[in-house]
Amino acid sequence: MTTSSNATNTSSAHSAPLLEVNGVNVDFSLPKGDVRAVDNIRFSIAKGEIMALVGESGSGKSVTSNALIQLLPELAKVSGEALFEGRNLLTMSASEIRKIRGNDISMIFQEPMTSLNPMLRIGKQVSEVILKHRKASGDAVNKRVITLLEQVGIPEPEKRVKSYPHELSGGQRQRVMIAMALACEPKLLIADEPTTALDVTVQAQILALLKELQQEIGMSILFITHDLNLVKRFADSVCVMRHGKGIEAGSVAEVFAAPKEEYTRMLLASTPKGSKAQVADDSPVVLEADDVKVSFTTKKHWFRADEKFDAVRGISLEVKRGQTIGIVGESGSGKSTLGRAILQLLESEGRIVFDGTDLAGLSTSEMRPVRSKMQVIFQDPYGSLSPRLNVGEIISEGLKVHYPELSRKERQRRVVEVLEEVALDPRMASRYPHEFSGGQRQRIAIARALILKPEFLLLDEPTSALDRSVQVRVVELLREVQRKYGLTYVFISHDLAVVRALADHVLVMKQGEVVEQGATEQIFSAPKEPYTRALIDAAFLNLEDVDVA
Repeated sequence: MTTSSNATNTSSAHSAPLLEVNGVNVDFSLPKGDVRAVDNIRFSIAKGEIMALVGESGSGKSVTSNALIQLLPELAKVSGEALFEGRNLLTMSASEIRKIRGNDISMIFQEPMTSLNPMLRIGKQVSEVILKHRKASGDAVNKRVITLLEQVGIPEPEKRVKSYPHELSGGQRQRVMIAMALACEPKLLIADEPTTALDVTVQAQILALLKELQQEIGMSILFITHDLNLVKRFADSVCVMRHGKGIEAGSVAEVFAAPKEEYTRMLLASTPKGSKAQVADDSPVVLEADDVKVSFTTKKHWFRADEKFDAVRGISLEVKRGQTIGIVGESGSGKSTLGRAILQLLESEGRIVFDGTDLAGLSTSEMRPVRSKMQVIFQDPYGSLSPRLNVGEIISEGLKVHYPELSRKERQRRVVEVLEEVALDPRMASRYPHEFSGGQRQRIAIARALILKPEFLLLDEPTSALDRSVQVRVVELLREVQRKYGLTYVFISHDLAVVRALADHVLVMKQGEVVEQGATEQIFSAPKEPYTRALIDAAFLNLEDVDVA
């Protein structure tokens, strides 16, 4: 496998490359002129090889993979050569590339919910791929679909063929995408961030499953990711991209042992490090929750009791001033529901006390002064920032609500102060969210919360949508403002590496209950519960220990 003139060739000497990419360029024609997204990228993939294409958001990884199978919009101009078994994919006609896509080359996309048709049953969607490329009868296709679903670990495949995408979990939807991709036993599988949106346990299962199936049918995999922790345990070779260029390549062992480029070294070092010191035993309690329960009505009935789902089942916790409690668990464990109940954004049973005030039964007007002291930072900084307001307006909005007596000049002064606090240029206040990177948008979200000088912050997956290098910088920022202002955090996440670096106490949740809790290092070094051990093993991707089913 090679990526540039100075890259190392790691393809098998006795095997001709399955895919050979030679000097591919991608330019987007925009009103302000052409923008080069991919610049002279070169690499090759041998038969049966797993090659990882890595880099931060905007490096050109996904654009490269989409260019190979002609999935880019018309405004994209692609040049160069991508030889698949000796044929140039980039110069094929529309009908020729359609015969290749889904048959010889398949793709798994990052978000299965947006890739699957919500109007069609699972069985129908998988069978469409087979019918498109194979001549087969209805019975044979149905049997093949059930076999594929069984192969990728979908429980009760005979029943699941009749399910719609929304009736499956995130991990199950991704398994369906894998079944569709493998339906015609492709020679090359392109996996574009296939595990980013998944819990760590599901992520490890999916990677182990892909590796098992890859070995079983002998296919090659182009694995696209920004997480080098995954690459180390999954891929044979790696190509590092930056600003559309391939800057370093080689076997995973070579690149990880002795990276040549400073950028590669930075990516390898981009894991949150350090740990938070325990707060003093006599620190005052800021937040106390006692026997909190949250239920949702799933089905109403006229003549008998409604059916309910218990999302949070009697959880108690206390958070001291300056403390960070990490709440971890898989999707559906009740983490975010508990967080929203604490903030009184959901109806709940039980007692929640903040700064000595029982929040139960407070009216909207009575809650308003409390809300200025209890702020939240959400997972998706783009979705939580209004696209119609500029940064200055977004950050100062809370001041207008909670401190209407402040003059416009005073609000602007505070916006400047808080932007400097989160390491953003105050001159950026006139710009809009879409003009910023993901990490910058999350800093804006943090500034919006800090401007009210809160005592407590609920952080709901604030780093999961960010590149690893950006995560490290956001974690450092959160640590810094916590030390400076004595803030108290409840940090919700499924990323255990970030939790370990940021929290001094951890609650492990499963199916609405706390199954284990304790000091962070005690939880990570000597977990008592098998579920906690499974989360930790999955987070550090011991693939040989993961059950793919």
